[in-house]
Amino acid sequence: MARIRHDGPLIVGGGLAGLSAALEAAPAKALVVTPEPLLSACSSAWAQGGLAAALSPTDSAALHARDTEGAGAGLVEAEAARALTERGRETVEWLAGLGAPFDRDADGGFSVSLEAAHSLPRVARVGGDGAGRAILSAVVTAARASKHIEIWEDGRLRGLIQDQDGRVRGAVIERAGGRLDEVFATAVVLATGGIGGLFEVTTNPSALRGEGLALAYLAGAEVLDPEFVQFHPTAIDVGLDPAPLATEALRGEGARLTDGSGVFLLGEEAEADLAPRDIVARAVHAARADGRGAFLDATRAVGEAFPHEFPAVFAACMRAGLDPRVSPIPVAAAAHYHMGGIVADDEGRTTVPGLFAIGECAATGVHGANRLASNSLLEAGAFGRRAGRAAAREVPPERRPLRPVRPATDLPPEALEALRRAMTRHAGVVRDEAGLTALIALIDDLRAAYPDAAPLTAGRLVAEGALNRRESRGGHFRSDYPETEVEAVHTRMRRAAEDDADEAAVLAALAAVI
Repeated sequence: MARIRHDGPLIVGGGLAGLSAALEAAPAKALVVTPEPLLSACSSAWAQGGLAAALSPTDSAALHARDTEGAGAGLVEAEAARALTERGRETVEWLAGLGAPFDRDADGGFSVSLEAAHSLPRVARVGGDGAGRAILSAVVTAARASKHIEIWEDGRLRGLIQDQDGRVRGAVIERAGGRLDEVFATAVVLATGGIGGLFEVTTNPSALRGEGLALAYLAGAEVLDPEFVQFHPTAIDVGLDPAPLATEALRGEGARLTDGSGVFLLGEEAEADLAPRDIVARAVHAARADGRGAFLDATRAVGEAFPHEFPAVFAACMRAGLDPRVSPIPVAAAAHYHMGGIVADDEGRTTVPGLFAIGECAATGVHGANRLASNSLLEAGAFGRRAGRAAAREVPPERRPLRPVRPATDLPPEALEALRRAMTRHAGVVRDEAGLTALIALIDDLRAAYPDAAPLTAGRLVAEGALNRRESRGGHFRSDYPETEVEAVHTRMRRAAEDDADEAAVLAALAAVI
């Protein structure tokens, strides 16, 4: 391996969280590593709804925090929610200052829309449904113009380098052509996204398979609530992988969910389809499982305005040969967001010294059991900025002997397909003990053949958390335990020190001193 020393934070991930951290790390030198060109294979760029923030005169950070806690089904940390929502306006204004073209009202203020489980409109949008790409484009332009930021657009995280005290000292990065580089840095910031690619049906880039989560866990980081996966109820069901998304803002505008006979899935009340996503996702899942089908009908609510009010959704439908102006959109529930993740505070610090986590791979306490719509871009920007400043202040400790690193590997296509099918079937919208037990057995069989495949570690964390949570709460629904316990308790997972004893014994000779 080549050995590279970087005097500053190493940021793994080029979405909104990672680039926000990089921009705020100045004047420290930031190295951003991403496996694809910026704006590609990145969930931030695919976000349609917008960024939630208290922007109107009738709104407040306290009201936003209350809604955030309500959606999280008892597991949102109140202090973290306040830390997030109090930074709402400043985050939107910072992004607007970078050039993000948020929609404006007649008075020049930020135009806001209503989404599910919000008590009033507070979602800042861009061009109807183009918020993610427009916001990230502005941030990418700023990052490319910043002299303190270096960007590698061909690097994949393959392992975390730790010294014998457990502090993270850098990462093993695979570059183009399969070359492995050891990159040493003052801190490592994981902004590696979610786990949607572990599921057969997802709205996320399918390359996002929880590698950051898995490698942080293997490095000893605490993982919080990995069983909580949010399934978006309105993925456009046209046989694509990943599935295009029909933004929740459509239902905010009055679009309705029906079955194939036109019967409303959640009732006739005007606000019925704006229930929390877990409720809506289960209704869509049940309708499809019963053979009734599930459709989002926006022909009346949007109709001829589709091309300019929701251009991304309109384009996705038209590419599939479907005109949403005159025909209901077939939909399915799809893996969309991972509420669980690497335990981190609002500055991104994990339980492992030298390691930070931000964005979807992190669990900061703001999402609980069910993320409030459009809080993810806010968290990525607000906490990403704080993490960048904090990581830039990290001072390298004294040189210590290093622990050995065995780089992570990919699953071959047939094994990955088997994992994705099993995750959707057994750890999807509806779960039970038999299915989760079968899923864990499959993962263990695959691990015997592919012991260094990080997606298997990430998948097993989700499955174990789901099996052990014998209740239904938020995004986690157990058909054999449909009730919600009175007391909300977090799932906390940490790798036992003895788990890596054999590996350390085998690879001890590889340790070096820096």
